[in-house]
Amino acid sequence: MSDYNKIIDLELTQLSGQTSQPPWKQENDEYREVVIVEGVPVLFKAHELNKSIEFSYEFPSNSDFHIKKSILDKKASEIFDLDFNLSKFYKYLNQDEKLAEMTSFCEGLRLFLAKDKFESILSSICSANNSIARWTKSIDLIKQKWGKSFEFPSGTFYGVPSLDAIINSFEDDQEEFDNCDFSDISLCENNLKACGVGYRAPYMKKASEILSLEMDLGEISKMSYDEAFDTILKLPGVGPKVADCILLYGFNFREAFPSDVWIKRIVSHLYFEGRDIKVPKIREFGMEEFGYYAGYVQLYLFHYARRSGLMSELKK
Repeated sequence: MSDYNKIIDLELTQLSGQTSQPPWKQENDEYREVVIVEGVPVLFKAHELNKSIEFSYEFPSNSDFHIKKSILDKKASEIFDLDFNLSKFYKYLNQDEKLAEMTSFCEGLRLFLAKDKFESILSSICSANNSIARWTKSIDLIKQKWGKSFEFPSGTFYGVPSLDAIINSFEDDQEEFDNCDFSDISLCENNLKACGVGYRAPYMKKASEILSLEMDLGEISKMSYDEAFDTILKLPGVGPKVADCILLYGFNFREAFPSDVWIKRIVSHLYFEGRDIKVPKIREFGMEEFGYYAGYVQLYLFHYARRSGLMSELKK
């Protein structure tokens, strides 16, 4: 087998719907996003070359900020999970005939891990019963409305809103209309529902309040998986699937196996002769069967099913 250890399919990784964050802004063949490093906003620019990834960085215009490139490279490597050994993982997949074909459909797909843990929570709540296109657009709009803007030589980019910014945001048109001097409610656009989040708006506000007053995001990474899972489940709008997305993409708990109706159908087809297995049982099976690789296997299963035609077959 070829040495896959350091390869990456940057576009596939960006567009794979992982709820850590929306895709970065694409400019030609480069992906760009502002990342806060040691309190400093830095524009990360990622470029794929020969199935590997190269990074360059910009600091805000008219600033004298400076951070060592080694520190920035380490952060970039963490976001794109470049230390994960894909060669070893593919050898693991090839030991199971049900999974072996996935390597050819998903070659270079890596975890796209959170650059900001609060963003991953907002994104994951927004993703529930939602399409990838809709939730990523919603989070981008939320950042534009309530995030801090940063001017770089390459243009304007928006950071993740603070907890207080979401807590103090208006939930919908009516609340904004009641609190502002508008003569026409159709002019109200500075509220969460105007960003397309629908019924999730109150969940996002309440979750922000809990994170501000009752829950320390910095402590979750130090917990066991079970303790972290139970903690995240306390957030409104967070069920088991969303909790596992938050833990996998936001906090790097690789034993998480986010399970929904699609993963249920795929796993049932591959391992249970298509029998109607309940989603909680599928989640339990995935965690026990795949262990440390559970999160990666789930990611690959979904994209294999989508690219191979299996998902279309399972829709029938």
